[in-house]
Order: sequence, then C-alpha cells, then structure tokens
Amino acid sequence: MSELPRTYQRFQSQYHELWKAFDHLGATAAEAGPLESKCRELIKLGMAAARQSESAVKSHTHRALEAGVTAEEIQHAVLLGITTVGFPAMMAALSWTQMAIADHAG
Repeated sequence: MSELPRTYQRFQSQYHELWKAFDHLGATAAEAGPLESKCRELIKLGMAAARQSESAVKSHTHRALEAGVTAEEIQHAVLLGITTVGFPAMMAALSWTQMAIADHAG
C-alpha cells in the first residue's frame, strides 16, 4: 500500500491514544458480522464514493486490493453508484480508484 497521507500520520502520532481507540472501533465493527473482508471493503469504498471523499476512496481501494478484490471488481462497484450518487460523483470516484490502483501496482 502507498504511504498514508501526512495528515493521517500526524493524527496517528499526535493523538496516539485516540487513534488506537478509533482503530479498535473499526476492527470491532469489522468483526461484528458475517461479511468477509472483500465485501466489507467494497461496501466501505461505496460509502466513501458517496461521500465524495478522495482520500477514503483511495484508502479503501488499496485495502480492497489487499483483501483480494480485483481492479475490475473495484471499478464495477464504483460504476454501480451512477444512479445513486450521480454521474459527476461516480466519475470522480472512478478516477480516484484508478489512481489508487495504478499507485498500488507501481
């Protein structure tokens, strides 16, 4: 995975206890149900795309790839948002996933 954004790194360092609690909350939520990691990452990617959060889309693209999701599956998940989040938001998310996929590969 590419290096985490500097803002996130600063938060992690400066507010370490808060970051640990946040990280624990995420891990606990992930294990609270039956969904496997590939499915969880695609759902989180879709949520990030709907929020139009570039850093979250890129992060969850990397995480999805690490969980075994293919680039084609990631792009399909984003394309599905066209009727939910609209064409411009979907296109932005698609471009962010493509950047993250290229970064992940290289």
